[in-house]
Amino acid sequence: MKLTMYERVKRIVIKYTNIPEERITPEASFTDDLGVDSSDITGLIMNIEDEFGIDVLDTVERLRTVGDVVEHLRARLPVNE
Repeated sequence: MKLTMYERVKRIVIKYTNIPEERITPEASFTDDLGVDSSDITGLIMNIEDEFGIDVLDTVERLRTVGDVVEHLRARLPVNE
């Protein structure tokens, strides 16, 4: 079964942060809801870059929620979900 972009991002967040899956939603703010600090956000974004093969670190300040990351990736990558 092919994972959606959201599912792929969610798996990376879980793996990198050890945050329980039920807390990770598209609306979840990395800092306010998930408690991820700025250095961890940078590392998380680097893992996402590796997974998807694109550079998004330059836009990290605009990527406040899990959904922001997914939408940014959808805008930059061809998607067939």
